[in-house]
Amino acid sequence: MKKININTHKMSKRDVRRERMGERECIEEKTPLKVKPHFVLIHGISGGSWCWYKLKSMMYNSGYMVTCIDLKGAGIDPSDPNTILSFDEYNKPLLDFLSSLPNNQKVILVGHSAGGLSVTQATHKFPDKISLAIYVAATMLKNGFLTEQDVKDGVPDLSEYGDAYDLQFGLGSNQPPTSATVKKELQRKVIYPMAPPEDYILASMLLRPGPISALQNARFPDGNASIDKVPRVYIKTMYDKVVKPEQQDNMIAKWPPSHVYVLESDHSPNFSSPFALFGIFVKVATSIGCM
Repeated sequence: MKKININTHKMSKRDVRRERMGERECIEEKTPLKVKPHFVLIHGISGGSWCWYKLKSMMYNSGYMVTCIDLKGAGIDPSDPNTILSFDEYNKPLLDFLSSLPNNQKVILVGHSAGGLSVTQATHKFPDKISLAIYVAATMLKNGFLTEQDVKDGVPDLSEYGDAYDLQFGLGSNQPPTSATVKKELQRKVIYPMAPPEDYILASMLLRPGPISALQNARFPDGNASIDKVPRVYIKTMYDKVVKPEQQDNMIAKWPPSHVYVLESDHSPNFSSPFALFGIFVKVATSIGCM
């Protein structure tokens, strides 16, 4: 009688390892890894990408992709701010960056101070490439400076400090100023009262005249209706002497964002409250499913 061996083939350890590796590869193919969101950080007037060095370090070390952009005439951009007369020209580096993104890629835009105008214009032009807009102590006006009330709400009023600006007149002394910088002796008191000394010193060395002529022309009357489909968050700064809390409240009431967060900070939480600011960035990104 013929004996039938019904024992299965005994697998070697090497075969077992190969089989397990194959199973793991199948699982990884079925459940692709989630990519952390890409943050794009936009500075305010007179600043530059350097303003974000603390936040970029924290975010980079936590695995986020972070891009900090120098707008035209700011940071290391070589343009003379006195020659930048339109907001489109000033904001061109951000718009060019968004235009270069693949159609299936979205970013989180963050604007500080006057950088809020850059975020708003970008959201009008590229709503499908922006998953979230975050305004940090920023000018948040849906259509820019269309009315006198817009100017009152969105432009810093430093009249209590007297002659607060160093002005330059690139079109001639009989024309309106083309650029401005808060006077050096007021920068600590007005912009950075709560910042560590080393950050204030850094800022005092790197601030450049800002193209106020271009910023005053920031108007978006024929904006994209899709802008309201982009979630917005406002981060209010309680001890702000530049964009004062009542100005921030007015802009929030006029164009309500989905969430408002409050920091006990001066105008520059990127220096004075970086850990708290980073925590809010992560929280809001998670809340809308960007993580």
